[in-house]
Amino acid sequence: MSSSGLLTGEDKRQAIYWLGPWLVGGCLDLFLQGILMTQFVNYFTFYKDDKNLLRSVVAGLFLLTVLKSIQAFATIWIQSIVYFGDLQGAILLNYTTWWQSGNPLMVALIGFYVQLYYCWRLLVISKKWYVAGPIGVLFLFGFIAIVVGTYFITTVNDAEIAAWFAAHLSSVFAGDIIMCFTTAYFLLKTKSDVLPQTVGLISALVRLTFQTAAPAALCAMFNLIFSQYNPGGSGIISTAFNMMLPKLYAVSMMWTLNARRTIRVAHNSHTGTSNEISGARSRARRTNINDVELGQIRVVTQTETTVDDIFDPTQRSDRDIKISPRSDDDESERFSKS
Repeated sequence: MSSSGLLTGEDKRQAIYWLGPWLVGGCLDLFLQGILMTQFVNYFTFYKDDKNLLRSVVAGLFLLTVLKSIQAFATIWIQSIVYFGDLQGAILLNYTTWWQSGNPLMVALIGFYVQLYYCWRLLVISKKWYVAGPIGVLFLFGFIAIVVGTYFITTVNDAEIAAWFAAHLSSVFAGDIIMCFTTAYFLLKTKSDVLPQTVGLISALVRLTFQTAAPAALCAMFNLIFSQYNPGGSGIISTAFNMMLPKLYAVSMMWTLNARRTIRVAHNSHTGTSNEISGARSRARRTNINDVELGQIRVVTQTETTVDDIFDPTQRSDRDIKISPRSDDDESERFSKS
């Protein structure tokens, strides 16, 4: 440090590569939490008819993300204010305090929470446990890897930390990519069989799958790259990406859930229908378009099979109603009786 009090040389480099990523990542965490708060408000305002289980899952995500933002703010405050002027002491917090050494585990917990929802949704779409199961096992391995990696953080074993972080992040990245393409595949698989007016809806769901998966997948990729790269032999650049990764997962999940209204309105405008989408519930109970769950759409196929509850896996598929080609009056009477 120079006589003027400014950091120079090695001290400056350490401040940039050891403390800088926490500051950048913490700011991005708080920024994304602001976006999430809007998404949570929109969800609980417009989807009051969602099953209690799904609403509880969203409430759990809200609690986890708020607690994570508190941790991010506290970390920056302690590093910058409490340890002001003590550079080495601030750096050692990475290994000696639970709120910083445990940060990767907190990040992975939120990511795993969201990944389980997507595995659940894939199971409902594909109706094949052996499709969603292996992906879930891959995510579970990634979570266990970060638990082991967190242990080595407390023992300051840099070689093991890098190895287990690589195992965790590569598993997460691979799982995200496989999940995205598998979900899109099973959505597209129904496209050749659905009624013509439903094809646009399937296409919109496929686009949404890639749009919501891209931000978190890219962040996980950069997190993996920089976790294996140490400028000048030391530094934690990957922390900046790691801090915002759980919020991108949460944004992805809430984006998926809140997109139902937009897709429904766009689908109805293209098909020329009003307040109705092909499906049992929409025919049985005619309500305002803002209150009908897109998650309860039954995509009717020519072979009388259905793809049910794409967004809300809490709906019971055993209540699917097969639709045969009858007039609208016959169908209305049939659904009212059921």
